[in-house]
Amino acid sequence: MRPFFILIMLCTLSLGAQTFPDRVWHDANEEEAKPWQNDKSQVFREYLIDSTKITGLMIVHKGKVVFDFGDLEELSYIASCRKSVLSMLYGQYVEDGTIDLTKTIKELGIDDVEGILPIEEKATVKDIISARSGVYHPEGYPGGMQEYAPERGSVEPGSHWLYSNWDFNVAGFIFEQETGTNIYDEVERQLANPLHMQDWDRSAQHKQGNTSISKYLAYPMWFSTRDMARVGLLMLNKGKWKDMQVISESWVDEMLKTRTTHIELNKNVPVFKGSGVNYGYGYMWWLWKNVDDERFEGAYSAKGAMGQNITVYPAIETVLAFKTKAAYRRANPSKIRINVAKKAAEIFDMQQ
Repeated sequence: MRPFFILIMLCTLSLGAQTFPDRVWHDANEEEAKPWQNDKSQVFREYLIDSTKITGLMIVHKGKVVFDFGDLEELSYIASCRKSVLSMLYGQYVEDGTIDLTKTIKELGIDDVEGILPIEEKATVKDIISARSGVYHPEGYPGGMQEYAPERGSVEPGSHWLYSNWDFNVAGFIFEQETGTNIYDEVERQLANPLHMQDWDRSAQHKQGNTSISKYLAYPMWFSTRDMARVGLLMLNKGKWKDMQVISESWVDEMLKTRTTHIELNKNVPVFKGSGVNYGYGYMWWLWKNVDDERFEGAYSAKGAMGQNITVYPAIETVLAFKTKAAYRRANPSKIRINVAKKAAEIFDMQQ
């Protein structure tokens, strides 16, 4: 058996022995941090200062903090990371039958400003949460990639991937309609409370959108960097937090199953070509595919505009979280965001 696959197996088997934070995070001791204490670590810190607008960043290895930068406590907008969080909330309701992923938007009574086309009405909930609905109705809250959309009504639902905020906003509406709950209340119940988030503030959360364009509002979220890292650590541990299975392992696997290959994604939306990362797509999570460096094998990310990110690297039992405070009106280009996610893991010394 190749050493590469032995490494992956050993990392997977060792996840049960991870440390979890209580109300506060634990710093790794000198021995635990040794694989991260090298010249690359200092170069990375200088890169963050000199080349990025990032306002807070954490690297967590085996449940303990091995690197931090900036303000980890400030609560600010996490942009499209919200979509990955919503995917997590779906799990228990899909598994208990409350949400049926095979239902069409016609069956759910989904309509919109100036209507939905007959071909679009066939899109299922599964199509929507995998960004394959084929519905190219205008977004009432910008942030998608509809400039790459085919002509409206030209593709069958499920047959074409496009990152569209119409899908994601409707996914939020469907969640609330079918469960009879509020998304933010569910973040608090399913995630903030069991993970003992330090900075979660229910009163800071509110929906936004232009209902003259689309009646489906977005559900922006405000998190701190250190609470985003808790979300990543939960995902790294297959939905388990200490002795509690917060999200079922089977749903974590479903979220991270490839629904769109990196080949199709790059063909439909060529913005990542030449970036050094080949992304596939699951249920509202970005999947690292076709990687050369074993540290990135099986990695996946929640990605948000300007510089919001949660990346999980199962092969090295590591979580990265970083933020760029939206109120500053400063943004990191896509290339910088990708570089940060690559450089963070590259600090880890595989020989230690």
